[in-house]
Amino acid sequence: MTTNTKEVWITGIGMVSSIGEGAQTHWAALSEAENPKPVIDTDKFKPYAVHPLPEMDWALQMPRKDQRQMENWQRLGVYAAGLALDDAGIKDNEELVSSMDLVVCAGGGERDLVTDENILKEAKSRNDRDLILNERLPQDLRPTLFLAQLSNLMAGNISIVHKVTGSSRTYMGEESAGITAVRDAVARISNGQSTHLLVGGAYNAERPDLFLNLELGHYLAQDNSAPVWERQEKDGGVIPGSAGVFLVLESADHAKARGAKAYAKLGAVASDLGPRDMDNTKDRLNTMMSELALEPSSSLAVITGCTGYKGITEWEYGAIQGKLGMEVPIRAYTSMIGNPMEANFPFAIALAALALHKNGFYPTFEKAEKPVKINPTSVMVSTSGHYRGEGIALVEKISCK
Repeated sequence: MTTNTKEVWITGIGMVSSIGEGAQTHWAALSEAENPKPVIDTDKFKPYAVHPLPEMDWALQMPRKDQRQMENWQRLGVYAAGLALDDAGIKDNEELVSSMDLVVCAGGGERDLVTDENILKEAKSRNDRDLILNERLPQDLRPTLFLAQLSNLMAGNISIVHKVTGSSRTYMGEESAGITAVRDAVARISNGQSTHLLVGGAYNAERPDLFLNLELGHYLAQDNSAPVWERQEKDGGVIPGSAGVFLVLESADHAKARGAKAYAKLGAVASDLGPRDMDNTKDRLNTMMSELALEPSSSLAVITGCTGYKGITEWEYGAIQGKLGMEVPIRAYTSMIGNPMEANFPFAIALAALALHKNGFYPTFEKAEKPVKINPTSVMVSTSGHYRGEGIALVEKISCK
């Protein structure tokens, strides 16, 4: 578990999803609408659904010449990072940006789908499949494609475009990468290793290769675009969502010194990983909640990035309600924007901080969710990866600024 010696404040939020871009857009769509509705495409990858990106003008956050070397998974991250820096009021402050640290969670780059399809087609009629790869890959793939696959290219492009040139680290590994990135960022600030930092990631869900990866593990929901909990009535499953999110984190002292506004305080972060069965998973979740000293409270709410995959979704809900009470208001935000994999945990933290800043909370996203009785002063954020890894964080209202 990561606990804070120095207070960690969230002073900037950059968000992009199927709902649109920017913190205020997300707040308006998810909290102010009478009946929030997701944007979901059930045709493009039928029988699977996806939460697609809106129309994007990438040039608003990055020069066109820099876009040429990026694929959409990188553009998403660079764009969201720019929004966060703008929101924190430091994008044009060369001194602050150049000394800013960077922690990114990202997957691999996009593949050459034509080559993949040709290899799979040929493999149907041959048994020497290892030989097929040796024959085709050197001939069919351009050498620079291997560079495009590197997960740390997102961090590199953020440094180039936004001049964030402090220390940099990238974590790779689906939802667990986002949990680790946030835990690392909080630890660095709370222990005095960093004063201000940019953390986040992005996921381009609209890729056939990623749908194939998930379906090979039988993780995807088929012919089922229902919200997360309702989805469990028909085999469950993941609905991916394209999204990018970055947070500007600062020590309270650093934020106060520059007169920055803050959305909320990011408190303790706990994470774990182990065998995926009901008893072990619930034990890990309960241990993490105990480490964060979480107890039932009328001023506590929960935002979860639960994936919708059967088993883990039910175990996560069961552990939360067992610890915090059956009436605790839980919002599965993935019902609204899908599962953005690496960006899952930081996206949930952004939504929690936004709600606390607005002195409100989100209406129910489906019938199984409980309404809030009073607006929360703290929000527990929970993510349990579709395959492995769990994380919990506590986001708290700042009492005085």
